[in-house]
Amino acid sequence: MSESQYKLQTPGFDARFPQQNQTKHCYQSYLDYHKCVALKGEDFAPCKVFWSTFQSLCPTSWVEEWDDQRSNGTFPGDLSVDKFRIEASSSAPSSESQE
Repeated sequence: MSESQYKLQTPGFDARFPQQNQTKHCYQSYLDYHKCVALKGEDFAPCKVFWSTFQSLCPTSWVEEWDDQRSNGTFPGDLSVDKFRIEASSSAPSSESQE
């Protein structure tokens, strides 16, 4: 998603990150965006929210470094989506009828 296609705005309040320092909010949004894209694709609307949040909060140098680390396989964060696929499939309603 290019920056010219989206107007950047300051993200709203997130109760998980109530302090003024938004470093964790930045990092978590970066992780959430890449997990979301891996699961649902870039055009999925909630992924765009994560993208705009980390673009607004994270310094460009951090994002560039993280992108380089991801491409080199040295990114320290957990971007695996396997556990999310397992949780999603286990929470899906069963097709068996209950009598």
